[in-house]
Amino acid sequence: MSMIEKVSKWIELFGEKVTQNKETLNKLDTAIGDGDHGSNLTRGAAAIREKAEETTYDNLSKLFQDVGMTLVSKVGGASGPLYGSAFIEMAKKAKETEDIGEILEAGLNGIQKRGKAEVGEKTMVDEWAPVIDHIKSGSFTDEIIQESLQNTKEMKATKGRASYLGDRSIGHIDPGAQSSAYFFEALLDSGVLDDE
Repeated sequence: MSMIEKVSKWIELFGEKVTQNKETLNKLDTAIGDGDHGSNLTRGAAAIREKAEETTYDNLSKLFQDVGMTLVSKVGGASGPLYGSAFIEMAKKAKETEDIGEILEAGLNGIQKRGKAEVGEKTMVDEWAPVIDHIKSGSFTDEIIQESLQNTKEMKATKGRASYLGDRSIGHIDPGAQSSAYFFEALLDSGVLDDE
């Protein structure tokens, strides 16, 4: 399978995972947000799938760019702009390299720029940052995904809607970190990181 096929598979699997877990994501978001994170991402996944069915890609950058633009235009809440920004930055980086660690790092920078979030503020950044470190050092496993996700539970939210809850945000997994966990599980399942 070519890199483009693998990345397409990754994005497709991510869409399937958020769609299957729509209620889980909404529940997590009901506890500390607006309660629509799963619904928003499911809508985004459907739009991405539609776009993918009518487009043939010959470069990674264009693929990431289309996913990003679709998310920004079709998905409400914070998740559309944040995931959208990630994919748009990933598209720029993919013009220079096929190194997934570097591409994802550019995506994380996009999220942080858009969301003004740092590590430790109970956001999707707390899933992306540790996972990317492990991808870059070649020590990435499913355990890392789950561990980073569980770590968000005891954090106090200081960004986004959840921050209004203050201490009451503690004890809940961050919905953006959970959807990001599906994103990275899909990455593992897609074979993108397997050596050719």
